Amino acid sequence: MLFVIVPVYNEAKNIGRVVRDLFQLQDGFRQIVKVNSDRLRNDFKVIVVDDGSVDDTAKVAREAGATVLRHAINRGQGAALQTGNEYARRHGAEYVIHFDGDGQFDVADIAPALEKLNKDNLDVVLGSRFLDNRSKLPWTKRYIVLPLARWIQNVLTGVTLTDVHNGFRVLNKRALEKIEITQDGMAHNTEIVSQIKKHELRFAETPVMVRYAEYGQGLSGGVKIMFDVLFSHLVK
Repeated sequence: MLFVIVPVYNEAKNIGRVVRDLFQLQDGFRQIVKVNSDRLRNDFKVIVVDDGSVDDTAKVAREAGATVLRHAINRGQGAALQTGNEYARRHGAEYVIHFDGDGQFDVADIAPALEKLNKDNLDVVLGSRFLDNRSKLPWTKRYIVLPLARWIQNVLTGVTLTDVHNGFRVLNKRALEKIEITQDGMAHNTEIVSQIKKHELRFAETPVMVRYAEYGQGLSGGVKIMFDVLFSHLVK
């Protein structure tokens, strides 16, 4: 089974389109997986984890065809992903895709990532905005927030990546069973990378496009990410 896990918080304006776009690629996903895994049943599910939204996110996602899991309160993206991962494990997922619900990702990047995972015998494929020129990052993100985050993560984890805090991932069953997200906030990105190294999971990056309709994370958000990352390592 192939599960797409979409963590969301107050995304009623975007989540319907994201879910519908994912389902449009359903047949293509089935063909990719069918070729590369005899064990995989031809099942495809979009799992939206509503992280305590106060708008109509859950209703819109359900009407678009997604299976909706809900947190009673807003806990953070890491907690939402862990809820989705646990659900996927319980329901026999062979592959899991992490995909943001704000409309910034391009669903067309999923099929090449899934093909790369299977062709190269990988456990995890991580999205990167820096492997091609499609993502038009805000200046502060490109030259301050992300380089600083990348340096801190590379030092703390010992894993060198071109991008950090990118919510696009593909995991096979082995990775899904090994990775446990304990960081509720954005520090889960670094935690996942640390666990990839700890469990000796085979990984690679793949180019993905991120659309920036507005400024987005911002410098203050980037500082918060740095604090979360450092704190998560201090308390271990």
